Parts: sequence; C-alpha cells; structure tokens
Amino acid sequence: MDDARGPLRGLRVVDAATLIAGPMVATALGEFGAEVIKVEQPGIGDPLRTWGDRKDGIGLVWKSVSRNKRCITLDLRQAEGQDLFHQLLHLSDALVMGNRPSALVRWGLDYDSIHARHPRLVMLHMSGYGRGGPSSDRPGFGTLAEAMSGFAQVTGQPDGPPTLPPFMLADGVAAQAATWAVMMALYHRDVHGGAGQLVDVNLIEPLARLIESSTLSFDQLGVSPARVGNRLPASAPRNAYLTADGKWLAISSASSNIVRRVYRTIGRHDLAENPDYMDPVRRQERGLEVDALVAKWVQQRTLSEAMKVFLDAEVAAAPVYDAEQLLADEHLVARGTFPLFDDPDLGPVRVQAPVAQLSETPGSIAHLGQSLGAENEAVYGELLELKADRISALRATGVI
Repeated sequence: MDDARGPLRGLRVVDAATLIAGPMVATALGEFGAEVIKVEQPGIGDPLRTWGDRKDGIGLVWKSVSRNKRCITLDLRQAEGQDLFHQLLHLSDALVMGNRPSALVRWGLDYDSIHARHPRLVMLHMSGYGRGGPSSDRPGFGTLAEAMSGFAQVTGQPDGPPTLPPFMLADGVAAQAATWAVMMALYHRDVHGGAGQLVDVNLIEPLARLIESSTLSFDQLGVSPARVGNRLPASAPRNAYLTADGKWLAISSASSNIVRRVYRTIGRHDLAENPDYMDPVRRQERGLEVDALVAKWVQQRTLSEAMKVFLDAEVAAAPVYDAEQLLADEHLVARGTFPLFDDPDLGPVRVQAPVAQLSETPGSIAHLGQSLGAENEAVYGELLELKADRISALRATGVI
C-alpha cells in the first residue's frame, strides 16, 4: 500500500484482539494509512483464520478483515513475550485488546498497568460487557449482545421467535463505534496535548443505541415494541414485497412526498389527497391496510416491471439482492465497491473496498490477510532490532 497520502500515516497500531469487533477497528485504521501490527498466538493464530467459509482451509473473512496488517506471533502468557510486547507498545500509538479483564490482569496487560508504562498510548478494550458492573468478566460474544441489546426481541415475524442475525452484527456495529472513539482519543492526545486513555467499548451498548426508540418508548410510554416483521409502523408503506416472478423488492416511505408518489403509482390518487392516509400518525394506524394495497399491486408485476414503474415515478424502491446481484450492481461496479485482488493463497478474490471515499486521502488495500507470523523477521529484526540468534531462540522456546 502506498500510504503516502493516507491521513493516518505515521500512526502505529498494535492489534492483539481476535475475531471481528476489535480487529475491525484496526482494519479501518489500516485502510487509511496506519501501520497495523497484528499479534497472534504462536502455532494457533486468531480463530478468525478458520472461521466461517473456507477455501483450501483458509478463512475467507480472515483474508478481508486482516487486510494491510503485518502479522506476527507472540505468546503474551509468557514473561518474555510480555516484555517484547511492551517494547512494541513503546513504539506505538494505539493498542486494541479483546480479552476478558481477568486475563489482562493475570498477564499484567490491564489498562492501569499499560498506562503506567506507556502514558501516551491509547488502549481500546473491546469486550462483551465493558468495564465495571457485575458482568464485566463474563465471556461475551456478539450473539449474546444481539439478544441483550433488544435487537432480537424486535426482529422477526409477529408470530415467530426473537430472531438473531446470521452474521456478526453486534461486532460490526461495535467496531464502527470504537473506531471513531479511538480517533477522538488520539485527537485529544495529539491536538490538545492530552495523555493516552482507555477506550472502553462493549458489544451491547452500540447496538442498543441504534434501537434506542424501544427503550424510549418503554421509559416514557410504558410500551415495549413488538415484532412486526419487515414493517416499520412509523413509516408505511415499508416492507419487502413479493413480485409476480417470485422475487422481492423493498420500499421505504419516510417522507410524505414519497408516500404520495407510491399512492399515485399504484393508481390510488384518492389516498394521496386523503389526510387519513397522508398524515403520519393517522397513516400509522392504517399501516397494515396500506401495506396490503402495495403488496397487491406489486404481486401483479414482475420485479423488472415494478422497478421500472417505481423508479420512473421516483419512488424509493430497490430490489432485494443476493450476493451475486450485489457484486454485479452497475452502480456499485462504477464506484469500485468490490475490487479484484490477486491473493497468493486464494487467487483472484473480490473484497469490499474501504467504505468511506475520501477525495484527497483515500483508503486503500495493499494486501489481504497474511500467513501466520509472516512479518516476524521484519518486525522483530528491523523494528525491535533483535539479532537473528535471539529471534531463533524466541522461536525455539515458543515465545514467537
């Protein structure tokens, strides 16, 4: 990666977390020029390496999440490994950790210990429950956060069970929140002359913030929202609608202008002038009826026919894509959303480009996830200036 234009050039990040949430923060920083050193357990590595779908034994998600990272191995359970870790932190700006608090205390790598030796270091601790409170040291994963945050309770069909997402939603949302939090801590340090600090993010709270309407409604109205399928009661019509050729399209009508266009498009001009169907509160009371009218109109047309009519009328509608259709979308292709890489392990592979497109300092991808310990010689030999015989000894004793 030519990071000469990267806005985070000169920033060094140590990623000692595993799986998705913490590592995705380091991934985002690395896309925009930060040097990211990925620390993994010798012989084992990050469990993400073998998580999910694999090709020739290589985890596909690992390849994307570990883009641009320099992969080294280091046993943080050994005293000599901890000493090397501190040498690395002395040369770094930010640290990403994801272990339970009790493990960090045992290893002498809790925030208080880290801060005492590296006062300028910003440390992100990504955990299931966060610091403080009786649940702090419980094992926590995204699935539990999706349950506890209220997400599962409001997701799914009205007559069905609470529904968990089939992907790491809580981890991804937490990673987004933690990324800007780390940047705020670095800004405070570098612009305002402050010290390093702890960034404490758990998996529950970022997702709960996205569905805060549930807790607001309960707190102020004593109402706990129920599952409503694909509907959004405050915005009707809003649903996924089945077409005549067995495909699906989605409609959003968050504004009155869009609602009016939907009514006129399906031939119900009368509703476009009826306050009972235009006023947001009154329309909410008739949400099921409105959805049924739209569903009936869509069912009589193929996806391409319905989409052409809706787009011509400037209705906010979109097809429900599968992965193949997403990769082929002409707009996303034009934006370069899924660039093709020639990976030494997988061959040609498409991954998603950095999400934010900066006009002057764009993000970039130099390479996908490396093999375990690929950068050991470079990091230990060049950055930490260890002699070759010392590196060999560390390898022989399982420290690296």
